[in-house]
Amino acid sequence: MLVIDRLRRVPRPVFVELFAIGNLAFLTLDVFIAHSINAFHYPIERIPVGFGVAGAAVLLIGLVMDAFDLRRAVTRWAGYLVGWASILVGVIGLFLHLRSSFFELQTLSSLVYTAPFAAPLSFAGLGFLVLLNRQVSRDSVAWGQWVLFFAWGGFVGNLVLSLADHAQNGFFDPREWIAVAASACAVGFVLLAMLRPRDRLLLDVTFGVLILQVVVGGLGFVLHLRADLREPGPDFFQDILFGAPPFAPLLFADLAALAALGLWDLRNKI
Repeated sequence: MLVIDRLRRVPRPVFVELFAIGNLAFLTLDVFIAHSINAFHYPIERIPVGFGVAGAAVLLIGLVMDAFDLRRAVTRWAGYLVGWASILVGVIGLFLHLRSSFFELQTLSSLVYTAPFAAPLSFAGLGFLVLLNRQVSRDSVAWGQWVLFFAWGGFVGNLVLSLADHAQNGFFDPREWIAVAASACAVGFVLLAMLRPRDRLLLDVTFGVLILQVVVGGLGFVLHLRADLREPGPDFFQDILFGAPPFAPLLFADLAALAALGLWDLRNKI
């Protein structure tokens, strides 16, 4: 109980800042694995890897230097720098991914089997989240609504990626539809919670939906990992590169954590 009481006293924007730092760091690993498929054929593919490490480090250093107070100068300007840079990296990455055969063929097949066009928007979303954390008053209801908005956008992207990734094998395993159904459920409930922030019952039900996302993410991680371990490839890293991405399902839990911060904030303001 003492730990919980101490956590409650931590300003929620600090948790969002730590969320952004952790996600930038993890994106480094995720992008490294994804771009290793073609051995970083294009030098520009190294940029998001380096930026993920640098961006997370700058935010963390600023946060520590200003004693975890986002209103002080160093951490505030570090956030502006990393936020806008992250948006730039995400938008450029989106256009580079769309330069694949999708623009040439413009078919559903080319959309499914080329570089995931929405993936770089993770950087843009984190950039906007960092800026939000500095520009919207933490005392307003709008702060929690904006956090829910970015979580909702993430769930929309997760729904699209779940459909596109699992369509590559024609949903061979019926359990692959679980990710699609869970994402769709999260999209609906998080959107309603964002639009009706004073509906206590809705907020509580949405918390339950977020718990479901964590369960689905954990289940997906186990299933993807099992599939990779069964592959007859030369080594485990190669199995991860060309098999089921084991970390992809963890995005369910990651987005659920962000949405929970928004719901927590709204529940304390109604």
